[in-house]
Amino acid sequence: MTHRFGFFRLLAVFLMVVVMACAMQARAQTRVVLAVGGQPETLDPYNTNTTMTMAVTKSFYEGLYQFDRNFEIKPVLALRYTVSDDGLVYTFELRSGVKFHDGTVFDANAVKVNFDRAKDPANALVRYNQFNRIERVEVVDPLTVRFVLKEPFGPFINTIAHPSAAIISPKALQQYGKDIAFHPVGTGPYTFAEWRQTDFIKGTRFEGYWRTGYPKVDEVIWMPVMENNTRAAMLQTGEADFAFPVPYEQVDGLKSNRSLQVITTPSIMMRYLSFNMLHKPFDDIRVRQAINYAINREALAKVAFNGYAFPAQGFVPQGVAYAHKMAPWPYDPAKARALLAEAGYPNGFESVLWGGINNTTTQKVLQFLQQQLGQVGIKVSILGLESGQRAGWVEGAPDPQTAGVRLYYIGWSTSTGEADWALRPLLSTQAWPPGLNNTAYYSSAQFDAYLEQALKATGDEDKRTIYQKAQELLAVDLPWAPLVTDEIVYAHNKRVTGIYVLPDSNIDINELAVSE
Repeated sequence: MTHRFGFFRLLAVFLMVVVMACAMQARAQTRVVLAVGGQPETLDPYNTNTTMTMAVTKSFYEGLYQFDRNFEIKPVLALRYTVSDDGLVYTFELRSGVKFHDGTVFDANAVKVNFDRAKDPANALVRYNQFNRIERVEVVDPLTVRFVLKEPFGPFINTIAHPSAAIISPKALQQYGKDIAFHPVGTGPYTFAEWRQTDFIKGTRFEGYWRTGYPKVDEVIWMPVMENNTRAAMLQTGEADFAFPVPYEQVDGLKSNRSLQVITTPSIMMRYLSFNMLHKPFDDIRVRQAINYAINREALAKVAFNGYAFPAQGFVPQGVAYAHKMAPWPYDPAKARALLAEAGYPNGFESVLWGGINNTTTQKVLQFLQQQLGQVGIKVSILGLESGQRAGWVEGAPDPQTAGVRLYYIGWSTSTGEADWALRPLLSTQAWPPGLNNTAYYSSAQFDAYLEQALKATGDEDKRTIYQKAQELLAVDLPWAPLVTDEIVYAHNKRVTGIYVLPDSNIDINELAVSE
């Protein structure tokens, strides 16, 4: 009896230890909820222009290079590269021992498959114009790949470091085809688990990740929360561990919460108002000048951004390579009314004003612009677009003549860090929707020529001179009203570390960790 009792006691102790170990393991599971102010429209990084969407896709995908939190370029799936003297051939040595989430091996062929897909116009990917200067991609050996360009392209490594230049599993591309947008399979730290439209996107730890010791979090949940105050409330209650953007008017309140950390950093975000120059009255330079004079940018920065912004200093934000700094456009409503009268609109006119995002800050901006334009006789109805409306009505409008966009408020972050991507996707003739994002339908042979000259220029001073001429031409033609550059404000629970918002408003969770 004694021996049997001892056996059962030992068994009970053993079972208790097992249960306690399981409980401790369960408690050790970590999850981070990220409340963000945008709704991804796809999880295909090659088929989006939305920074927030690409932030989410970086959970699952990696590229050959990437921008770190200081916006410096660093190698990821590539170890190093060399470039030929004529600037046409880039050869990359690839990292070994990397696997995709589906178990297939990352190699040079995977790189070739992805960029062959990106540069093929038949695939009609949004990012086609970013990669269409690639002539061909050659597999040298399993860990060496060669890019041959059609012509010298100075920002090529910046383009390769852009989060859209992700490497997708070739096996997944073959399996899912266009539905890869809903089934991301990459080499990133998290594997795709679930996407409930408008609710959340979930990623779970990739046990086969190549970086030793990472990821440090078991589960990440991206939660679109369009209403500013709701994001702030979720931080305060602990429902969210991170929020971006933080409502500017609540920064002081969030700072007073000892469990939270609020971070403010400079951005390279340009907020602007474009004019559809194919339609009256916006084809008249005097009308475009009048609208620029009608907007008090200092007041806009205070009203909509609570002071966490400043008037735009040109068409490219400072901090972007080759940005030409200009004085902000002056506020002069009397001059605006005089120009409208001169253009044949003494009593103003009516139009529509769309915002490219439907969040609280955008609504404030639209209401402010509506009020400012109303003071000079321009009556506009306003509408903040949902992601599907933006994709269909603006970015995907098939016919420039019938596109409904007129006045369009949007922001653009130059996510390659240099002036080409601040100008070409937004203002070149080839960038008219549905190709890219020239919502002004601006077309200038001289401007296009400047962009091409800058890409082929080899010296910094030559590039700077050419880009300055291009930006000065925009100040004459005025396809936009440059408005403000806002600061980046985000917050997270202090138990969360290793999460950053980059100057282009992208989010880096490579070092994400949780301390209990």
